[in-house]
Amino acid sequence: MEITIHMQPSDPFITTRERHLQEIAEDYVELIADLILQKGCARTCDLATRLGVSHVTVVRTVKRLQQRGYLQTQPHKPILLTKEGEKLAAFSKSRHAILLKFLMELGVPKETAEIDAEGMEHHISSITLETFQKFTMHAERK
Repeated sequence: MEITIHMQPSDPFITTRERHLQEIAEDYVELIADLILQKGCARTCDLATRLGVSHVTVVRTVKRLQQRGYLQTQPHKPILLTKEGEKLAAFSKSRHAILLKFLMELGVPKETAEIDAEGMEHHISSITLETFQKFTMHAERK
């Protein structure tokens, strides 16, 4: 799943902002999917706690993600992922898993690899990710 960024080629500020917004979207949908799996539902208070942000920040972000078609929710109701949100969450989780496996294969301790993968997953090209995946599959066969 490639991220489509609409921008003017000469405006790096807009490009950077769009990429940051996509990173936030990926983090939210991935966490929402995890919460639904773990607890049966995702609520704004759970997101705020896990992300270390205010409830107001979560409410505003959820509203933006709902406008983008990733989520469905109503006031005081659990947050649900749309089909598009589920696809983005699965893509994010897959990318994270590949990076985590790659880093651990290199000998990075799991706790550090988890943190590093979380930061790297949003900034890695599909070519590099595919190469990392091939590397870990080759390493497993040895």
